Amino acid sequence: MRKSAWQWMHTELESLKERAQFRSLVDSEPQGQGWLLRDGRRMLNLASNDYLGLQQRSGIADAWMGAAASRLIVGNNPVYRRFEEEFARFKGTESCLLFSSGYMANVGVIPSLMGRHDVVFSDRLNHASIVDGIVLSRAEHVRYRHRDLDHLETLLRKADTGSKKLIVTDSVFSMDGSIAPLRELVELKDRYGAMLMVDEAHSGGLYGEQGQGLVHELGLTERVEIQMGTFSKAYGGYGAYIAGDEVLKQYLVNKARSFIYTTALPPAVIESVRLNWLQARKEEWRRKELSRKAVWFREALRQRGFDTGESESHIVPLLLGSNERTVRFSEKLQQAGIAAVAIRPPTVPEGTARIRFTLMATHRDEDLQWAVEQIDRAGRELA
Repeated sequence: MRKSAWQWMHTELESLKERAQFRSLVDSEPQGQGWLLRDGRRMLNLASNDYLGLQQRSGIADAWMGAAASRLIVGNNPVYRRFEEEFARFKGTESCLLFSSGYMANVGVIPSLMGRHDVVFSDRLNHASIVDGIVLSRAEHVRYRHRDLDHLETLLRKADTGSKKLIVTDSVFSMDGSIAPLRELVELKDRYGAMLMVDEAHSGGLYGEQGQGLVHELGLTERVEIQMGTFSKAYGGYGAYIAGDEVLKQYLVNKARSFIYTTALPPAVIESVRLNWLQARKEEWRRKELSRKAVWFREALRQRGFDTGESESHIVPLLLGSNERTVRFSEKLQQAGIAAVAIRPPTVPEGTARIRFTLMATHRDEDLQWAVEQIDRAGRELA
């Protein structure tokens, strides 16, 4: 063990422990109906992104398990092309390009499109992968206040008219459950000659008549240049996509380093994702049930005096403020049998630590009622 060489790591980890920001991995195994085994104990799972409860599918037993190479070498199995074409039709775009994860998509696409003399405007609460993609691009990184259109317009007005401009936003913000003002963002990007990239990771599968996403539901497909989304949330699988014009796909195939220099997703993963996607398209009840349960759960917490922030989706934060209070609250809930994870800085801004609850279509009403009672009890015990 090279402790002396890594002393700076040990020091930082101890500092994280002192600030109640230390994180450790805990084994978690799905059990069905919204329950899991966490660290050997059965708990109601209120921390999953498996929004539609599709994670338990077995997949395709006889599909190829590995790709063995980059898609630009010998790893481009026809299953990718077929699914990309099928999924592009579903999204209403000319093309679609698969990436190995949402993180890989964002850190590959943004640097491909933007460079040193360009400007990227990013909502302050955007996902870390968007921030990292902007940093890698070396473009000027301009952050606007969360969903503050006046602030964004002021910043756009100040930008060099000759520079290439990109506005990037989550559609549903992963730690707050708030929804981006996409219609207004489209108007602004048109007014100032910018491009718009929308991260649909937490809205894909859930919005639109068949789950095409929030961009589609609002009728903005033709006006949003870049749509990014994942298969690891509502679709219960793995991987990500970029949807847009055919020229965008061709450009990314030639420029996106996180696509070029990585092994392709296993074909078995794509086949499994496709099955879940087809199931989610047909089973509209999952989207309706998720929406109904999220509204009830959020209102039940608010009626008991809890602060759920600006949540208006299936992501419901319980804002607690300090790291210590949030950790204690999380421990209380886990002792009661609820998988509720403390979310602390730097994932969220300082002073806004929280428990992040995420609802699933397959949660039973009686289980959610029980969960609210446990949350209420923990809140009263901790004052």
